[in-house]
Amino acid sequence: MVNRLLARADRAVPAPARTPAADPAPAPARTPAPAGLPARARAAGLEAAFGDPGDPANPLGYARLVAADRAAERFTPGEELLDAHRVSAEFVPVSLGGRLASYEDLVAVLRPVFRRDVGLGMGYGVMSWMAASDVWMAGTEQQRTQLAALLLDGGKAAIAQHETAHSNDYVRSQVSARPGPDGGLLLGGAKPVINNLERARALVLFCRTDPEPGSGSHSALLLDPAALPADRVTLLPRHLAVGLRGCRFAGVEFDSCPVPSSALLGPLGSGVTTALRSFQLSRTVISALAVGAVDTVLRTAVGFQAQRSMAFSTHGPDTDRAFAATTGAFVNLLLYDSLAVVALRALHLLPEQTSVYSAALKYLLPKVLTETMYDLSTVLGSAIYTCEGTLGIFQKHVRDVPVLSLGHAGSAACQATVIPQLSRLAGDSWFREAEPPAALFRPWDPLPPLPSAGLLSLASGRDALSACLPLIGADITGTDPAVQALAGLAGVLTGELRDLRDRVRAADRDGSRPLPTAAGFALVDRYALLLAAAAVVGVWRHAADGGDPFLADASWAAAALHRVARRLGARVPALPPGCEARIRHETQIRYGAQHSYDLYNTPVCG
Repeated sequence: MVNRLLARADRAVPAPARTPAADPAPAPARTPAPAGLPARARAAGLEAAFGDPGDPANPLGYARLVAADRAAERFTPGEELLDAHRVSAEFVPVSLGGRLASYEDLVAVLRPVFRRDVGLGMGYGVMSWMAASDVWMAGTEQQRTQLAALLLDGGKAAIAQHETAHSNDYVRSQVSARPGPDGGLLLGGAKPVINNLERARALVLFCRTDPEPGSGSHSALLLDPAALPADRVTLLPRHLAVGLRGCRFAGVEFDSCPVPSSALLGPLGSGVTTALRSFQLSRTVISALAVGAVDTVLRTAVGFQAQRSMAFSTHGPDTDRAFAATTGAFVNLLLYDSLAVVALRALHLLPEQTSVYSAALKYLLPKVLTETMYDLSTVLGSAIYTCEGTLGIFQKHVRDVPVLSLGHAGSAACQATVIPQLSRLAGDSWFREAEPPAALFRPWDPLPPLPSAGLLSLASGRDALSACLPLIGADITGTDPAVQALAGLAGVLTGELRDLRDRVRAADRDGSRPLPTAAGFALVDRYALLLAAAAVVGVWRHAADGGDPFLADASWAAAALHRVARRLGARVPALPPGCEARIRHETQIRYGAQHSYDLYNTPVCG
């Protein structure tokens, strides 16, 4: 059936093997993928296997990668490497034979992939993991077991949520399902943009099952594309985007297509609840993975500046501006990664609170990371237009990373997640919570098991992270200028949090009416920045036990809080001169030692 569909499609690819999933048979035997080495070692092995990206002879280097992107083709050598390392097992929980023990582990293993190519990371596996996370959350034991076997066998899954005709509002689905024969469903309508659809052996589809509006209007289905009748399904032509050119985006149209009731993920009408919970996972993981790509952009800019300085042996205003841009980008990356690491670990440690953390993190992705990449483009100047080699990867990442902030997890969607919770947070949580556990801020510390769906609250009205500003901030003492600057900035941002609380209370005096949309959007903007600042304070406070002297130094934390305060419009004094010098020095050290620019400070190739 799939072969016939693909023959009708524009620019189609060979059909995948047929694997039942809509009405599953007993799962085939499989060889488990034991965790074996810890995630840190698996990530290091993958990074080393990619090799020097700047080596023209490296089949996994930038030359081959950029050429594949230019031709809008998948980066096949990269996919073969990931197959050899059985990276698909990272998407399957340990309880089902895979390696997924924590979301921090998942990000640690995939950051080397995103450092090399965002399209490879999204096309090879993240879309499969997004689809699978809904199945791990809401599927039956049989559905979970079968999908685990499929992924461990190297198969791909796709997820159909986006609604391009309705600004990606997934609850305005153009695919509907009505009762069909034998207790099943009949699908009608189209999903125009689905990543990996052409080779997916499983498809998670969100569709409307009740014409009435409300939280019970949609359901999720787990389908086997190969089991659908060919005369009821049409594969739509491939879409090419400016970013992620190597990914295969296509669409599908259903015409009274029958599917069995066993395809339902969870009860009928539970799709919205499943989606809202899975968004907490996908927003956090994808946002944290974006750090890998921006790490490469920063590394490319630092290397370009170093080569230029050596070639011309000059120092002047342009050199100072370049140093300021790379140093500022490093601070932005650490600011963002502080919230990313905290949000990842909160999925295990504070799962009931992660709806606001995941939304805030994804909201900051374009505001912090995309803006940072464009700031770094000033270092390259006209070289930003180079499309090949080491500099070509800079342009590719600048095109790819913004795509991660689109869709159902775009800025407006993330703000809409937080706005209804602001009144409860202002009334019941801010300045009332105890300081969160230290493990929240310590990368690689042991974590509890993966959270169950029931622990991921849609709106708990709690936020322990923000307590770091008033509680830790008030406890910062010392004579070092950077420490004193950090203490003063923490006090300023504590005042900003108090002002935010007062603004929310003023907008909702009796708690009976929703916040005005425009005002709510502005308040979420301030809140997301304050959460990032609180994460920085927590990471700095607990870094002394982690063996990284730079993170234990107050210079980077003070610089990060200074940037937040300036974004919020607060008038703050300039940082002590030693802060920028310390950060600039670390920027050069990590470049020369070939270490990553994130909180993990791990070895990288090139």
